[in-house]
Formats: sequence, structure tokens, C-alpha cells
Amino acid sequence: MQYCGDFRTTYEKDVKIFQTPFIMVCMGFLGVALLALPFLIKGEYLWIALQILIAVIGAVGLNILTGFTGQISLGQGAFLGVGAYTSAYITAKLGLSFWVGVPAAGLVTAMAGMVFGVPSLRLKGLYLAIATLASQFILEWIFLRWEPVTGGSYGIAVPRPVIGDFIFESDRSYYYIVLAFTVVMTLFATNLIRTKTGRAFMAVRDHYISAEIMGISLYKYRLLSFGISSFYAGVAGALFGHALKFVSSEQFNIGVSIVYLAMIIIGGLGSIIGSIFGAVFMILLPKLLSVVTTLISADFPSLTRLVTSFEQGIFGLIIVLFLIFEPDGLAHRWKLIKAYWKLYPFSY
Repeated sequence: MQYCGDFRTTYEKDVKIFQTPFIMVCMGFLGVALLALPFLIKGEYLWIALQILIAVIGAVGLNILTGFTGQISLGQGAFLGVGAYTSAYITAKLGLSFWVGVPAAGLVTAMAGMVFGVPSLRLKGLYLAIATLASQFILEWIFLRWEPVTGGSYGIAVPRPVIGDFIFESDRSYYYIVLAFTVVMTLFATNLIRTKTGRAFMAVRDHYISAEIMGISLYKYRLLSFGISSFYAGVAGALFGHALKFVSSEQFNIGVSIVYLAMIIIGGLGSIIGSIFGAVFMILLPKLLSVVTTLISADFPSLTRLVTSFEQGIFGLIIVLFLIFEPDGLAHRWKLIKAYWKLYPFSY
């Protein structure tokens, strides 16, 4: 959407990610804030920041598949697990570097995602959702039963990355590795959507019959979308495993897949920035509920017990209310806020 007086004179200016100097300055401040964040917070709060960065990678990947290509997936949690176990096996059992393990995790997960994405040519909607749900249960079963690789119910201890003699042992040092992955993969996704491939994804999503008539291969782009989405999930899972220093099957159950789906719905389907908003919202909301419960526990102990008992229910209720009153997601609200201040004080 272009506003009156906001125009481009060259194609290069039209395709720039950061359209105005003001946006570039804001992004510069955001970058400085993210770099300084580990020195401003510590302990649990630094761990939450790590979780958010990892969730952003997984949510952006799922939004490429569901938001931009229109292929629903209920197996994102299991694909995170494939990435985590792959990197854990490569680093802990084969003794290779973290810098080999994480890309390999992405590639192995991409291949697994494409295998489970094969039914996408024949299935759509709820039928495809059930097919991807089956992938979740199949992979969970493999995590538990393939003991020589996954460690079964005992899991695998995973080392932190190393460069030379320096070990990224603390959460603060590891934060910068995760931040670098998050920034690179988010920028890649933003550019991907602006390419021929990204436009083909959206054509398949909006009207697949018209897309096929125009010469777009549905099979190729649906499978490619599954592969890219799973690659993101694999990298996110690998980073999560190295953050925890331990990988087990309980970390990648169906609940994780639902949370990731909620992230992109709440953030905004078909929006990269919506994926970021959704990841922040879904990671912070349980923590905020916990903080509120702790604050009121001294004055209202009976109310605290009630809130604690129904914490999951309150969490679900907030999400339902949010979807009722903001069905287009946080990305839409962000556009409205930007439009208001862009026209202020002459909004009429």
C-alpha cells in the first residue's frame, strides 16, 4: 500500500527492504538494543530471550509453508525434533563441529519434510492437516524407538559450540550465535517472498488452478515450500538442543506443533513480521501470567490458587479472545498503527 506523496522513482528503490531513512535508523536502534540485551538482563530473562529468537526461526519457516503457500502443517514440533537429534548425533556421537551439525540438521529436516510433503499434491485443507499430524506421531515414535541414534527415552547430552579454544558455554555468549542465525534467516525469508519463487508460493495459495494454468508447477512449489519450512524447523530445533545441552523426545510433542501454529495465526498469516510478533507473544504470555500470579499471591492467596489451577485455561481464553477481536493478527494491528502515525495529525 502506498500513501499520497510516497512514491518511488526507480525499481531499486521500490524493492528496498528498508524503504525510508527513518526505518533504517529504527532498525539500527533495534540492532543495537538486541546486541546490548544480554548485558541488561540475565538468568531466566536471558533464557526467555533465547527461546524467542529460536521460536522466530521456527515460526518464520512455518509461515512460509502455511501463510504464504497455504499448506497447513501440524508436524512442526516433530521437525524441530529431527533437527535437534541430527545436530546432537553429529556433534555428540560423531564428534563433528557445531558449525557442521546445524546446517546438516537443516538439510536432513528439509528432506524429511519433503518426504512427508509428498501427499500435498493430492490432499489439501483438513486432509493435509491430518497427513502432517501423522508425521508428528511417526517421528515421535522414531525418536523413542531408534535408540542407537536418538538415545531413546534417555535422550542425548549435547555440547555447546566451540571456536578455537573459546566455548560458548554461557547463555550470554550463545545468545549472539542464535541472534546471528535469526537475523540471517529472517532476512533470507523476507527476500525469498519477493522473488519468483515467493510469488509462485502465493499464487499456489491464492488460486492453485489459475497458478497451474499459468505454468506454475504445483508439485514443485508445494514440495519446495515443505523443504524450506522444514529447513527452518531443523535449524531452530538444533539451536534449541544446543541451548538446553540435552535433547529428548518430550521436548517435541504435538503441543509444540500447536503452539507454533498459534504463533503464526496470532502474529498474522502471510507476514514475516507477524511471525516475529507471534513468537514474542506466545513465549511471553505464559511468563506474564506466571509473574501476575506471583504478584497477587501475597494479597489474594485464594485467587492465586484459582488462577494457578486454571492457568492453561486462561492462556487458551486469551488466545481465543485475541482471535475474535484481532482475526488478522498482530501484523495487521502494526500496519494500522504505522498508518495512523504516517498521516498524523491529518488523518482525514
